[in-house]
Amino acid sequence: MKVVDSTFPDPDSLGLITQARFDDPHALLGFHRNPTGATVLSFRPDLPALACRLGEDLIPSRPVPGPPGFHQILLDHRQADLAERLLSVGEQAYQLMSGEARAEGWADPYSLSPTLGPTDIHLLAEGRDRFLYRHLGAHPRRHQGVDGTAFAVWAPNATGVRVVGDFSGWDASWLPMRNLGSSGFWELFIPGVGAGALYKFWVFHPDGGAVYKADPCGQAMEVPPRTASVVASSNFSWSDQGWLQSRAAADPLERPISVYEVHLGSWRRGGEDGGRLLTYLEVAEQLGDYCAEMGFTHVELMPVAEHPFGGSWGYQVSGYFAPTARYGSPDDLRHMVDRLHQRQIGVILDWVPAHFPRDEFALSHFDGTALYEHLDPRLGVHPDWNTAIFNYGRREVRNFLVANALYWFDEFHVDGLRVDAVASMLYLDYSRKEGEWLPNRFGGRENLEAVELLREVNSLVYHDQPGALMVAEESTSWPGVSRPTYSGGLGFGLKWNMGWMHDTLDYFSNDPVYRRYHHNTLTFSLMYAWSENFMLPLSHDEVVHGKGSLLAKMPGDDWQKFANLRALLAYQWAHPGKKLIFMGQEWGQRAEWDADQQLDWFLLEQPFHKGLQQLVRDLNRVYRREPALHQRDFTPEGFRWIDASNADANVIAFVRFAADGQRHVACLCNLSPVPRHGYRIGLPGPGPYQEVLNTDSGYYQGSNQGNLGEIRADGLPWHGLPNSAVVTLPPLATVWIAPASQER
Repeated sequence: MKVVDSTFPDPDSLGLITQARFDDPHALLGFHRNPTGATVLSFRPDLPALACRLGEDLIPSRPVPGPPGFHQILLDHRQADLAERLLSVGEQAYQLMSGEARAEGWADPYSLSPTLGPTDIHLLAEGRDRFLYRHLGAHPRRHQGVDGTAFAVWAPNATGVRVVGDFSGWDASWLPMRNLGSSGFWELFIPGVGAGALYKFWVFHPDGGAVYKADPCGQAMEVPPRTASVVASSNFSWSDQGWLQSRAAADPLERPISVYEVHLGSWRRGGEDGGRLLTYLEVAEQLGDYCAEMGFTHVELMPVAEHPFGGSWGYQVSGYFAPTARYGSPDDLRHMVDRLHQRQIGVILDWVPAHFPRDEFALSHFDGTALYEHLDPRLGVHPDWNTAIFNYGRREVRNFLVANALYWFDEFHVDGLRVDAVASMLYLDYSRKEGEWLPNRFGGRENLEAVELLREVNSLVYHDQPGALMVAEESTSWPGVSRPTYSGGLGFGLKWNMGWMHDTLDYFSNDPVYRRYHHNTLTFSLMYAWSENFMLPLSHDEVVHGKGSLLAKMPGDDWQKFANLRALLAYQWAHPGKKLIFMGQEWGQRAEWDADQQLDWFLLEQPFHKGLQQLVRDLNRVYRREPALHQRDFTPEGFRWIDASNADANVIAFVRFAADGQRHVACLCNLSPVPRHGYRIGLPGPGPYQEVLNTDSGYYQGSNQGNLGEIRADGLPWHGLPNSAVVTLPPLATVWIAPASQER
């Protein structure tokens, strides 16, 4: 820095501050010793004059030659010694105030040391800060005896960054941040700013432009369509230690997992007209009560990270660390998770690392360059959604995503992440034509950097969060999605079985008279059932965009539609793999899902809908009670076909075995409208069997046909099994039977 004389700074340097081209404003602003004592230089273009209170002294500012907006206060040796002594022990040395009489003072942000230390900067620069969200963003704290908020942001190509907010009157002409070395991380501690304050970063681009940006690591945002970040602070006290200990005590893949997928904005609504969004606090009670009554083990929440456009259902994220404010505060979301845990219900969040929207206020071209995304549109633009694709090979971006995944476990105690659109991450040519994509360094179509990101996230989650679940929505045949990373897999715990979903819905959508020609479609899933750890999804994707509701896909009149849907769900619950259904499917929502209004709960006043809901409740009850239905989902020892080939009768039958190899449940499906009386079925064991579930029960509004009383297996071998029994297979129904000796 050049010096004009012993007290005035170089006007050229001051000009660089006003132009946001001076990356270390603390070198000029704040308290600095000089031969005559010290100076305090402040940049406040919004004020005509300043004064400094130091002890009993009130020292006015004087004009500074050069660009306007700077105020200089001269301290003599006594005053300078006092200020220096206080600063050295971490005390507030002096206060600045406007030149008005009785003005309220404030601590000088430029007299304070950085809130990020060398270790923080080193880990951030290396892309190895797993707790990045504790260091970047906005964090209220006490620093050197001063209460305020520490702001930090990554913008390596910016010529300057300023903090703006309601605390500065949204005046972007002051509060410049300092660049901490060559790291590209900018920092400023602002005294007097606390939780609830609104803010953005005013980022100056290398080309001379500047844009207001929301904080990439901000932990709260305004309610959309407003886009400011909010300084967040949590005072929440968790009460779920028992749940977390229980979660860690057993392998989740051997436990029952029955997931209820929920979009918070349309599950239920409040108000007399049903138009008000429920809050996290309201959902905590209502959803907790409902899932506990229905017997679901988990809820899966469609993305709750902040997103500007509600029509994206949360899949175009603008605030990766900020729970959406549509339903309340971050602590309100913590309360919801805590309350669900108290009801013994796990919480899985949808996580979206595949892409992000290109809104100007968010991540896109954050510092005027392709920072979080690829510069080349063949790598950086998603052709299906016109969104930006993360640059997974950049260490800081990878760190951002890894830390974000861990954040939801650490800060919100979630039990799992369902990773959206994994296939679009894995393939460089996903939805691209020839010439629209770039091969990897080996000439292939695999996105090697995305593969490494997913492996790192999964490895860290499973290491740090015992009993947690990582679930992939992956729609291709990529090998080893749910295999360990040490064996070359991606390391997920579960993979959505999209093939099962498509084939099953294709089969059930056919009129029974044609199902014989599609029989192999129904049985094909067992050809590959052990290649991955599968979850069987009937998700929101199957009931939108003109696809109709699940009930509407079923053929026939109303009785047949409900009978088919009951049979389908009981088949799903018995099939190897964990279970997931979307809200409303459990009682037969008739209309296609509309994210802008609540489900048609009034339908539960009608017997068919009420009966279907009761069936799902009983499916969960038996499924959770019966180890044969969940302990061996991922090994062939847990499954055996009884009859897979009776296409003409539209009948399939199989048996599920528990870990002990003895306890079992047989699933018998008659998917024709014709009851099958006197039908002989092979069984593993002799003696009496009983129905444990019959979807044709009158209790569920079926025709009430079945096997009342006892089914007795004799010693006649059948279907390759040592025993068999004669049973009645009700029309369009699934029946579960088990040895009568098995404890209920």
